[in-house]
Amino acid sequence: PICDVKLHTTTGYRVQFNSALGPYKGGLRFHPSVSESIIKFLGFEQIFKNALTNLPIGGGKGGCVFDPKGKSESEVRMLCESFMKGLYRHIGPNLDVPAGDIGVGGREIGYMYGEYVRLRGQPDMGVLTGKSTDFGGS
Repeated sequence: PICDVKLHTTTGYRVQFNSALGPYKGGLRFHPSVSESIIKFLGFEQIFKNALTNLPIGGGKGGCVFDPKGKSESEVRMLCESFMKGLYRHIGPNLDVPAGDIGVGGREIGYMYGEYVRLRGQPDMGVLTGKSTDFGGS
């Protein structure tokens, strides 16, 4: 076979808290300890962190039960693309702007952005923070 791929199932989350000031904003975390309760707590906490910046943004947080350490490049890419397939309808520059967090750096954000563009059919520079400068990051 060209590619020896095994099917794995994992769980992903995105919570959105209080967009009264502006779009939801908070990181995405890939870690084996991710759970619904942890993501809810971190999303709630993000409301206060964002409010202290005096920026017009709400709170959000997301993640997936996945440890990118020791995984191949293609395994990480496939997970990022799969996660974005479930997330892309719920994010956007005026709705929810995820960023990286534990286990999610520029590489993972890049994979997710590529899948977002593929699914939406057009680029949107304001949808994820932490992109490389090639994709509208800073």
